[in-house]
Amino acid sequence: MTVGQRIAQKRKELGLSQEGLGDQLGVSRQAIYKWESDASLPEIEKLVALSRIFSVSVGWLLGEEEHPGTQTTELTEAQLKMAQEIAERYLAAQKPPEPKRRSRLPLVLMGLVAVVLAATVFANLFSRLEEVSRDYGSLQNAIANVSSSVNGQIGSIERRVEEILKAQNSLTASYSAQFLSADPGEGTATFTLEAVPKTYVEGMEALFLADCGSGAALEFPGTLGDGQSFSAEISVPLTDSITLSVVFVTEEKRETQVLDVFTYLLSDTFPQVWFYGNTLWGSVREEGVLPDRYATLRVDSTPASTRLAELEVGLFRDRKLIAWYTPCEKPDSYQGDWGDTLFFEAPEGAVLEDGDTYCIAARATDEYGRQWMTCDTPAVYNAQEGFLDITDIAEVYSSDPAEWDFTA
Repeated sequence: MTVGQRIAQKRKELGLSQEGLGDQLGVSRQAIYKWESDASLPEIEKLVALSRIFSVSVGWLLGEEEHPGTQTTELTEAQLKMAQEIAERYLAAQKPPEPKRRSRLPLVLMGLVAVVLAATVFANLFSRLEEVSRDYGSLQNAIANVSSSVNGQIGSIERRVEEILKAQNSLTASYSAQFLSADPGEGTATFTLEAVPKTYVEGMEALFLADCGSGAALEFPGTLGDGQSFSAEISVPLTDSITLSVVFVTEEKRETQVLDVFTYLLSDTFPQVWFYGNTLWGSVREEGVLPDRYATLRVDSTPASTRLAELEVGLFRDRKLIAWYTPCEKPDSYQGDWGDTLFFEAPEGAVLEDGDTYCIAARATDEYGRQWMTCDTPAVYNAQEGFLDITDIAEVYSSDPAEWDFTA
């Protein structure tokens, strides 16, 4: 049974849909589908999370163990014995001293004995306190040692999982997937791919697959060259998640192996635009008025492959435009060197409504006409408190302008 089949089996046993399992793991339904169809493999942290949800060991998910076992982290007998001894000594030190029998000595002797006993008790008390302190320190050291041991075991498991995952990619003797370039104008990314099958069969063909996040994978035939190596140069839609695979096709079967996953290729082509400071965080000088008259942004085009053509800044209520800010020079109230910071002045007459969520957002346009959004930290306006409080928003505001409303 493959890793994907084991995931599917346990998911169905729990009565979970692919979407339901994805929600628990924080991944999409498509990711679960790819795992279960063996088109891709879960990352290490996702494998650990799956083992907890399914109450099985990571080894069973990876096919190392015949029977599913509960995922646990156990201490050795020596560690348990050491912890037990420390705990017993600590508890024993907390027991109060047994009451002394009443003495029949004369009053004078009793007084002297009382003084001696008191001195002895204080001496014993300080001695016991020191012992308890030492035991407590030993207990802390023991716990730290156990924690270090457990962390070491977890690290060892992660390394073993990585080795197993690599070993499962056994269809190729060697392979490579190289990113050549991105063309933002055409919206494409170009790669060179090469794969040498571990076992070559006469008449074997190879297809290179590109999953760009749209659902259906694109297919590109591989060219057979020297050393039974299949290769291709492909251009695919430019996105932030591109998974490249090879499929070896014979008369009997089709076998697929993931070559590499490329992320943020699309985002990397955009100039970086970010707000400098939090415009909405601060005391409101006048009810219903923005706390800061200006918004400040910075732009870094160095790592990008395109130039910024236009930058528009606006005040939004729940992602709906209220009014645009106006570009301006650095105000006199801003002292010092602000470098290449861009300043925008708040719109006149913008009134804040109690309980609504606001943000300052920028719509950026590059030289190819592509647009994206970046926003300051959203905040909720509280008229009674008289200030804007940062809100705990579960959703992340989209960078796609299509999900914002610009009809002021």
